[in-house]
Amino acid sequence: MNRTVSRKRKKFSDVDDPTRLRSNKDDVTHLLVVRFQELLGRGLLAPGTRLPSERELAVSFGVARSSLRQALKVLEIMGVITQKVGDGSYLNKDASDVLAVPMEFLFLLDDTSLQELVEMRLMMEPALAAKAAERATAADIAILRQSVVDLESSEQDRVRLVSSDLLFHRIIFQASGNRLSSRLFHMIHRAMLNMMMVTSQMVDLKHTLEFHRPILEAIEKRDSQRASSLMTDHLIDAQNLALHAREDARAKQFRAHLARAGGSVASRLRR
Repeated sequence: MNRTVSRKRKKFSDVDDPTRLRSNKDDVTHLLVVRFQELLGRGLLAPGTRLPSERELAVSFGVARSSLRQALKVLEIMGVITQKVGDGSYLNKDASDVLAVPMEFLFLLDDTSLQELVEMRLMMEPALAAKAAERATAADIAILRQSVVDLESSEQDRVRLVSSDLLFHRIIFQASGNRLSSRLFHMIHRAMLNMMMVTSQMVDLKHTLEFHRPILEAIEKRDSQRASSLMTDHLIDAQNLALHAREDARAKQFRAHLARAGGSVASRLRR
């Protein structure tokens, strides 16, 4: 009884070994996900809980507050937290569901969603890119340019890379000039984010830039046909990466299953 009480009185920074979580400072989002999974699993956090201040979180993780803020933005897009201006960050009601499995499997384990998302993006985004080439405002193009600049400087910072990637696609939805397409983005942005978190680990930064830069150039030049064609190429590449990652995940699961089964058989034979 006393042990249970003492465990529940632990502070956020006391849970688990902080040196392990600090081993990869470039991926602050992953560190936050791991920490939240642990705290939720141990009953130390509950949906609706107000998180510690940015200063406390930054100290706990041993990272810069600027990196932490970027990670919190990604988690907000994922639907894990809600940030309230002047009040702090709170865990959302469905945070437990989002964090129930490792980040790399959040999207890829759902075969139907993967296929349907890619199919829908292939049907819509090339057309949206074409419309963006026709209708993008100066402000839209300025944000697209900045997203590419941010992407270029995101080496070794996967949180910034994925945020810049997602922003690039969001602005194309917006720049199409169709208000419904902006609403559609908000319906699928979490699935897109999860997909990008996985595919970003499979290629280097140059690979992503080789798709984004020409699309930006086509939009700047008001070349709708080229913008559409380039977006199709980009999405087919992303589809192939995601499918490959899914197969890798399945293979790892299968090998782990075989290892567990083999250990169980060996244990019975020793008896």
